Amino acid sequence: MRIATVCGSLQTRSRNRALLERAAAVAPAGVEVVADDALAALPLFNPDIEDEGATPAAVARWRRHLSESDAVLIACPEYGHSLPGALKNGIDWVIGSGELNRKVVAITAAVLHPSRGLRGLAALSDTLHAVDAQIVWRDSIVADAGADAALVDLLARLAEAAAEARARAAE
Repeated sequence: MRIATVCGSLQTRSRNRALLERAAAVAPAGVEVVADDALAALPLFNPDIEDEGATPAAVARWRRHLSESDAVLIACPEYGHSLPGALKNGIDWVIGSGELNRKVVAITAAVLHPSRGLRGLAALSDTLHAVDAQIVWRDSIVADAGADAALVDLLARLAEAAAEARARAAE
């Protein structure tokens, strides 16, 4: 089981990046949690770029990161009551090509209080509906002593939903 992670923050030392690193550390046996910073290298979405016949290397890398996974875990801060522009840009790059279409996805935010990050997650959820993503987790994770247990639960739900989706596709 391969789970691709996406950090919605481009900040090197963000709480969300730390949360994804921790997810990789607590992943159960048989679950590979794979990080990639492809999001940071993406050009601004512009359909003319591909209409001219060339897919930028950063876009190809981003698409490969998503397509080679069974599921995706996105940790996303809330910026201005919404999702970060870089993450929205990344999703825009795959709406037409399909790497997130019907993909099993968990979305979370590393927060200091349970009431934080909810508007950002709602905006991200709305955006992911454009690709019919199957969202199996949509809740913040408080950066405290219970974070590991929440991550283990999140990863279990994500892996289970991805295994079910794989089984349905094989039928």
